[in-house]
Amino acid sequence: MTTQDYASIVLTNSSQLIVESLARAGADSFVGYPITPANLLYLYASKRFRIFSAAPDEITTLQLMSGYAAAGRIPVTATSFPGYALMIEGINMAVMMELPMVIVLVQRLGPATGTATLGAQGDISLLQGTISGGLALPAFSISSPLDCWELSAEAVEVAVRHRTPVVIFTSKDEVMTKYSLDLRTLRPISRVTRAEWGGNGSGNSDGNGQSLVPPFLPVTCRDRQVRFTASTHDAHGIIQNASPEGLNNSVRLHKKVVENLPEYTHYDLDEQTGADTLIVSFGITAQAAREAVIRIRESGGQVSLLVVKTLLPIPKAYYEICARYGRVFFAEENLTGQYRQLMFGATSPEQIRGINQFGKMITPETIEKAVQHA
Repeated sequence: MTTQDYASIVLTNSSQLIVESLARAGADSFVGYPITPANLLYLYASKRFRIFSAAPDEITTLQLMSGYAAAGRIPVTATSFPGYALMIEGINMAVMMELPMVIVLVQRLGPATGTATLGAQGDISLLQGTISGGLALPAFSISSPLDCWELSAEAVEVAVRHRTPVVIFTSKDEVMTKYSLDLRTLRPISRVTRAEWGGNGSGNSDGNGQSLVPPFLPVTCRDRQVRFTASTHDAHGIIQNASPEGLNNSVRLHKKVVENLPEYTHYDLDEQTGADTLIVSFGITAQAAREAVIRIRESGGQVSLLVVKTLLPIPKAYYEICARYGRVFFAEENLTGQYRQLMFGATSPEQIRGINQFGKMITPETIEKAVQHA
């Protein structure tokens, strides 16, 4: 290696990559309350973002983020299960008001305060049920340093383009582990531009054509009337209770996330010709799954791998891929197989099986043995 080669290699961690990517993509404010194991994100954000607000608690965090977003900024926060639970009402408010923001959810072992120094993948059901009525909330799962860089920037893009909160789903072991990284592998990140409404009079929120997303107008606008409300409202921001127009507007909030899903569907698929077995994984467990696939193939077995990156809403492509295999194993670090159950229900078909660990990471050996001895 040349001197130039060595100069491009740094010792870093996923917290640094996520914060830097978010900032380069256009996120310009961070609001947070420190909580393990999201502390490094809080620390790096305090040094990187133009605006940094230390909130007294997680409820206030979401209120401040909503204020920043309504004023035209793109706010970010980072938390773990206890903090996210306190944020849920505020996230619902941001969905109804169509405010773009990014929430980094760093999973740790629960229930309750659990063990803050142990990682987990146990918040999937919580994430799926965040929005009242089952409305969709976009969520990305990172499984590599490159994902930290690219999916974090994508989260900002999706939040702004579709006017919605977006969650980056990660875990303690991902954001706190140091590793060496060649900076030349990171692509340049373009800053998100926010298109504002440019018509005359007051705009409305009935959606912009097929995208179903209305143009944005900040509360700082002085020559047009601007309304934001967290209650059921019509296209003009007027509270409508249960009127058809008000309810249809709330339905649009769900449809704009689901119907635009193909635009932000991301996954890695390593298919082996002739394989009848598929391993599905995400996050930190995907690293063990990748190693297990190598070992199984080296021993003569045939297996394919699907690494989920767009965690929610669940893309149709995942079902299409799973349908091609006689055996499908979901490897995830939780007790009940939460993502498997989201996709296939509590009583999954016989060919859909789970590889689960609670309180410790899943090893490549565990996945290998489960596949070979099933």
